[in-house]
Amino acid sequence: MSTFGAVNGTLFTAARLTYVAAREGHMVEVLSMVHVKRYTPFPALVFTTILAILMLLPSDFETLVNYFSFAAWLFYGGTTATVLILRYKHPDWHRPIKVPLILPIIVFIASIYLVVAPIIDEPAVEFLYAALFILAGLVFYVPFVYKKYHPKFMDYLTVFFQLLFEVAPSHYVPE
Repeated sequence: MSTFGAVNGTLFTAARLTYVAAREGHMVEVLSMVHVKRYTPFPALVFTTILAILMLLPSDFETLVNYFSFAAWLFYGGTTATVLILRYKHPDWHRPIKVPLILPIIVFIASIYLVVAPIIDEPAVEFLYAALFILAGLVFYVPFVYKKYHPKFMDYLTVFFQLLFEVAPSHYVPE
């Protein structure tokens, strides 16, 4: 029962993260839209559901959990390392939430262990593939987010999915 609750929470959290990333311009525009009647990020929910199903197709559930946790803890470690670096390099910056320094240190050490331990325990080339897959995101990030390249056909796809999913831009106004 606990597993299903965690999966349910993760699915809806992932959809909200996709929605916010699209709203900030890091993903395609249609993922930042909400359903016109239910006010839910319906395209982001559909997107994360399709990704989850595609991840289950080629392998078994245990393998998926192993590589998902590897990738998740890799990002948790990167996030806490960033907290430590910014706390050191820019101690005078305003922080709305300031946690005791020991917490990011503990999480960083735990993330290093949870990334390295599976590789030492059962070395597999799939861990390298997972890391390369994550780094491959730069191929999309640089032209589409950093350089802000917007192909013309994306406008047609956006309108098509707006009509299909009955969604519209949210009322969010970026700062």
